[in-house]
Amino acid sequence: MPRYLLSVYQPDGPVPPPEVLETVARDLDALNAELKAAGAWVFAGGLHPPGTATVLRVRDGEVLITDGPFAEGKEHIGGFTIVSAPDLDAALEWGRRLARATTLPIEVRPFQDGPEA
Repeated sequence: MPRYLLSVYQPDGPVPPPEVLETVARDLDALNAELKAAGAWVFAGGLHPPGTATVLRVRDGEVLITDGPFAEGKEHIGGFTIVSAPDLDAALEWGRRLARATTLPIEVRPFQDGPEA
């Protein structure tokens, strides 16, 4: 079955207040339970802030290592979910539900052909 990456785009800035985060965490837990029950859940995870990133680039045959995000922006990937879905429409429905749970923009992208789980 095809797999899709559901990327959660999070705005830079302060962390929302605890009452907002508690609601989001509750809704995400419920959605992950539904994904697992439906056999669609593959993997999910949240990420530390972009300032914790390390970027590796090849320049003149050498690998350079720099701290911080690859690109500065107003948004960053704050987390992701990987789902198995029979088609794009089914993946988009999971993306809609993830957008409702997180209240954040979600990008849905298919993986290229590869090994099945």
